[in-house]
Amino acid sequence: MDGSARAIKALLMTDPPALRAAGVKNLSQAQRFYITIANLAHARGPDADLSFHGSSPQSFAEALQAALRQPVLFQRWKARQPDPDEVDQSLAPVDANATVTAELHDLHTDVQVVTNLTHFVLRHRLFILIGPNWQLRDVAAA
Repeated sequence: MDGSARAIKALLMTDPPALRAAGVKNLSQAQRFYITIANLAHARGPDADLSFHGSSPQSFAEALQAALRQPVLFQRWKARQPDPDEVDQSLAPVDANATVTAELHDLHTDVQVVTNLTHFVLRHRLFILIGPNWQLRDVAAA
């Protein structure tokens, strides 16, 4: 297991055990996640080929929304793993109706994500795109 795979596995292991044990893929109700990124221009994921490369809030919102709506980013990440067949499939779901908005405020970027996907999946996609360079501020029903 390479360094980025270990980092992602460690990140995912912090999720509540009940979610992992139950294999929860989707929530029954959409959630609104409030996220802050301190320095979007320097926020990058561990794998340069999969990482976000823009600097504007709009380009990040588009990249994250695509990652949540379509399986392309997950499939590319999975193919780069040492044993793709062993990848946890609870990370694979997509939400065709997910929406992402992002705005620059002062020196940070505020992001709102509305999705039926679990925090487990959202966190994984965020990590691929921008690594640990974000902070979850709040979660509410959408």
